[in-house]
Amino acid sequence: MVAGAADMIRRRGLNATSVRELAKHAQAPLGSTYHYFPGGKAQLAAEAVRFADALAARKLAQGLPAGPVAGLRSFVDMWRKVLVDNDFQAGCPVLAVAIEGPGDDDEPQRAAAAAFENWTGLLTRSLRDHGASEADAERTATLIVAAVEGTVAMCRVERSTLPLDRTVDKLEFLIRAVTAEV
Repeated sequence: MVAGAADMIRRRGLNATSVRELAKHAQAPLGSTYHYFPGGKAQLAAEAVRFADALAARKLAQGLPAGPVAGLRSFVDMWRKVLVDNDFQAGCPVLAVAIEGPGDDDEPQRAAAAAFENWTGLLTRSLRDHGASEADAERTATLIVAAVEGTVAMCRVERSTLPLDRTVDKLEFLIRAVTAEV
């Protein structure tokens, strides 16, 4: 149910997705949805965001031992695959939840903020470990997450990965400028 919710949210957004549709998409009885998620749509959406956070953080972390450029490439490759495999119909459920604003329950937005903080933290540590100052590491990590998330949205609209390719080239340049990485 959580993976299905993440998939629907990344395609349609949070506000355009009902609990009934989420249950149908996950091929789960509606009653089961409320049994496992008594907080309803907000709880399920927050869990979907946490699920997406964990997947993205795992991809990012896979590349980071080889340095921040490798981490960035791993992160970007994941988004490129999501875009292409879904014919540019799916983006990031974390961003989708973040931009729609809180409804009656802000748990999904708190989960989105935590996801962005998690990704930024992973990048910040890697940048610092590779020679960036604390300030440069934090600013660069924030820029990377913001740029990649925004570029994923651009790719969906343009139905092309070209914005992602252009952005990653400049982000790699910036990483090398603030670190000792070659």
